[in-house]
Amino acid sequence: MVEQKPLTRQHMAARLADEFESGWLVNLGIGIPTMISNYAKDVLFHSENGVIGYGSMLPEGEENPYLVNAGGQHVDINPGASIVHHADAFAIIRAGYIDVSIMGSYEVSETGDFANWRTSGRKGGGIGGAMDLAMGAQRVFIAMEHTTRDGKPRLLKQLNLPATALGVVTTLMTNLGLFDITSEGFLMREIAPGYTPEQVQELTDAHLVISLDLKDVDVQV
Repeated sequence: MVEQKPLTRQHMAARLADEFESGWLVNLGIGIPTMISNYAKDVLFHSENGVIGYGSMLPEGEENPYLVNAGGQHVDINPGASIVHHADAFAIIRAGYIDVSIMGSYEVSETGDFANWRTSGRKGGGIGGAMDLAMGAQRVFIAMEHTTRDGKPRLLKQLNLPATALGVVTTLMTNLGLFDITSEGFLMREIAPGYTPEQVQELTDAHLVISLDLKDVDVQV
């Protein structure tokens, strides 16, 4: 019997990296998404602070104190990279050149709405560039925990929190599986090892559509 174990943040990041196509221009949001630069290959990473072409995060002692991603983590820089004004970095977003933006979120609805800037009763980290990215990127992926810390669902029929953008999320990665947003709602393509679709459904407010080709998430970190 396979041990029931939610995916780690590293596993989530590595699995989403496998969704990229060679040559994509990719923007990574704060949180789990920033880890993706440690795993993705053959893509170009874009950051709102003006670093275009950065690489993996660097361990303590090897960092360049003047080179960080949008989340403030120290990163490597790849040959051919560019450093531009942040206004130019946003111009790239607004012109539609970002192939995919990966962001964290507090909630995602079955119609592809997401909320990632304000929680109930208190403001979160602020909207930042999320609204620009949500409307400017060709695709929006979300990486987040499947439930809140007290076990409440985050995959909802409709949002409870103020929306960042409506109908833009195409793919969602949680610690329980990989989902596409379709006209029928959340389509579960892959599931965390040891879990059943029924167990994941119990932790989900919205109805889940189960892929006929459902398989375990299989990724090495």
